[in-house]
Amino acid sequence: MEAVIRTQGLTKRYGSHTPVDHVNLTVRQGEIYGFLGRNGAGKTTTIQMLTGLVKPTSGQIEIFGDSLFANPKKVLRRIGSMIEVPGFYENLTAAENLQINARIMGIHKKNAIAEALEITGLQHETGKVVGNYSLGMKQRLGIARALLHYPELLILDEPTNGLDPIGIKEMRRLILHLAQERDITIFISSHILSEMEQLADRLGIIHGGKLLEELTMDELRSMNRKYVELQVSDDNRAVLLLEEHLGITDYEVQDGGVIRVYSHLDRISEINRELVRQGIDVMKLALSEDKLEEYFAKLVGGGPIG
Repeated sequence: MEAVIRTQGLTKRYGSHTPVDHVNLTVRQGEIYGFLGRNGAGKTTTIQMLTGLVKPTSGQIEIFGDSLFANPKKVLRRIGSMIEVPGFYENLTAAENLQINARIMGIHKKNAIAEALEITGLQHETGKVVGNYSLGMKQRLGIARALLHYPELLILDEPTNGLDPIGIKEMRRLILHLAQERDITIFISSHILSEMEQLADRLGIIHGGKLLEELTMDELRSMNRKYVELQVSDDNRAVLLLEEHLGITDYEVQDGGVIRVYSHLDRISEINRELVRQGIDVMKLALSEDKLEEYFAKLVGGGPIG
């Protein structure tokens, strides 16, 4: 599948601070690429470089096979973007705001504004000034503006940030429609894992300015491992017994005397019996499964994203 975005060694430094550090990412044609990381991980700075707003300190950006900074006009006319909260003239209607933007962008197609409003579900709000819009409506209007010139790639920075559940649902439906029905490749940043689970085909995980991993959602879900969780009276003795008497080495010791055993799941009764026989009290024994949030916590070295 053709790469729509490809970066190599993408880096941005501000003095001693490096918000983006040698990022190599690939976005494929037709996919929804979720760019996932905590606030401050480097998502917005990366997007600012991808859209030509900020020049990298070093590294390369190719979009549709062309260097962004060698051919900015050629590349940028194929991209629509919404970065952070979109700004509008609040005393004007949506159509009036889009007319101003269309003139600035040199867009003369007769139906461009009407089509953008219809795609984003704002076609029935033509008499209302933007100052009376909800945040979700303003976000959708921001996407309408990004669609005016019929882009092939849409770059969205935290489009569900601050929305209520209804607004999030509407935004999710719109993004899926653009990808599936309009064949637009979408690069979307977020700090909310549960949202990316419902939207993304593939994820790039960024932390501390570094891209830690790229993987499909199917690959991510396949990493969910089943395990036996034991809470015991003496985890040091229990670990020794697991290794020396039962040959179990695939385990993790948690706080509070909790041990997660990832292998020999067909020998749960034997594990329990041997622990008790050796005088180790077993207060809890349960078969469980890693959650996606736990995987991310391990990956970024802290609490779950979102």
